[in-house]
Amino acid sequence: MQTRVLGQTGLKVSALSFGTMTFGGRGRFAAVGSTQVAGAREVVARCVDAGVNLFDTADVYSLGASEEVLGQAITGKREEILLASKCNFRVGSDANAAGSSRHHIHRACEASLRRLGTDYLDLYQLHSVDELTSIEETLEALDDLVRAGKVRYVGCSNYAGSQLMKALATSDARQLPRFVSLQAYYSLIARDIEWELLPLCQQEGLGVLVWSPLAGGLLSGKHGPGPQDVEGTRREHIAPPGLHDDESAQAIVDVLREIADGRGVSVAQVALNYIMHRPGVTSVIVGARTLEQLDDNLAAASWQLEQAEVRRLDEVSARPLPYPYWHQQLYNRERMLPCGYGPPWPVEGQ
Repeated sequence: MQTRVLGQTGLKVSALSFGTMTFGGRGRFAAVGSTQVAGAREVVARCVDAGVNLFDTADVYSLGASEEVLGQAITGKREEILLASKCNFRVGSDANAAGSSRHHIHRACEASLRRLGTDYLDLYQLHSVDELTSIEETLEALDDLVRAGKVRYVGCSNYAGSQLMKALATSDARQLPRFVSLQAYYSLIARDIEWELLPLCQQEGLGVLVWSPLAGGLLSGKHGPGPQDVEGTRREHIAPPGLHDDESAQAIVDVLREIADGRGVSVAQVALNYIMHRPGVTSVIVGARTLEQLDDNLAAASWQLEQAEVRRLDEVSARPLPYPYWHQQLYNRERMLPCGYGPPWPVEGQ
């Protein structure tokens, strides 16, 4: 398994990491998975053997049960792995059981540490933006945790470009901990982060952790993009994330299947391999309800698509760009970063 440096930290993370949304099986997350401690130990062992060293969870997953199960599953392996968790979403009924205030961040971190059975987190991420709390208060709270040794690095997830840049500028101006990573949704049916977030992360030195690279299972090739053939899958209860139309999604799956058949691998492996090797991506978070799914996902790190195959996937997944991105790519592409969303047509003079 290849390792890559997370942003400018010097910390090396595996190109594939494991997301534990399938652990716990409580509340609405029961539709995603219900892996308990015995099964989780097998998953962790299989991941570590394959070279995975980053495990990602969140306090909201299965109402905290995901962290509890993961904490027990890593017994004896804590020093071998990197633990990442998140806070911001509502985890209780009281008025302050959500957001990124100093009150909630401190309380949420302490609760996560207890559930995970550890005294520190390698990466603590804000699960989303909180526009009701000043970014100064949020960053100062994270600074408290870093100085106390409870958190080693801080990151964010699901931020817009302007929100991320404001946070980074505030960190620089006030000498507060800087986000080292962005965790974002990225898949062949949703390449939106190429417009602004990937170039921003490259310019500012942030690592990028990708969630839902298979679009909630849509790009696994096991079922069509419409409502059919979803019984017994997570899509029976939870729709694929983001916005897409069924016709374009089916066209992408068709190309994935052609490439997969030609290589003798699964459709899911092709979709994962594509995202793994996009410029600016540090690690792709995979999840699995079975060991068979896990083994197949992990195998995506053992080979690489050829450029001709990448171009086919680029073209079938390309979408019209909003202004000013189409103007920049059409007339100024030679001065743009390679991680930016490029057009599927040739640009004159390049």
